[in-house]
Amino acid sequence: MNARKEGFPPVYTADSRVLILGSFPSVRSRAVGFYYGNPQNRFWKTVCSFFGEEIPETAEGKTEFLCRRKIALWDAVQSCEIEGSSDASIRAESAADVAELAEKCGAPVIFCNGSKSYAVLEAQFPALLPRARKLPSTSPANPRFSAEAWFSALAEAFGEFSQRG
Repeated sequence: MNARKEGFPPVYTADSRVLILGSFPSVRSRAVGFYYGNPQNRFWKTVCSFFGEEIPETAEGKTEFLCRRKIALWDAVQSCEIEGSSDASIRAESAADVAELAEKCGAPVIFCNGSKSYAVLEAQFPALLPRARKLPSTSPANPRFSAEAWFSALAEAFGEFSQRG
């Protein structure tokens, strides 16, 4: 098992429309120092395409996109021991204070990007579950990913904004 790893701080504004919770940063994300740093992960492609935008190239650009679109982003696990990028290998985890962020950002809806983030929310913050929706993980390791599930959830949170053809 590797040494304890730390996650990233949250990205949010006080008027966020949705809080998206991942599980924990992948090896590639930790290497680049920002969320969903693996170009094979479908997160940025999915969320940006919903809004009809190109994927920003930098962490600063991605932060600006999230804030402008009123999307809060964080991981449910703040620190842990992990082998590689596998959620299944997460051990000795410390949950992020999702309840505090949910209050700060004001998002009425929480999207869990996969099963691990939902499980942490369920175990640590059950009072938030009525606001939560588990979506298929955008990880390249997930063969059951559904962009349509994400588009539908985003449309519910933001209205039929989508600029897709």
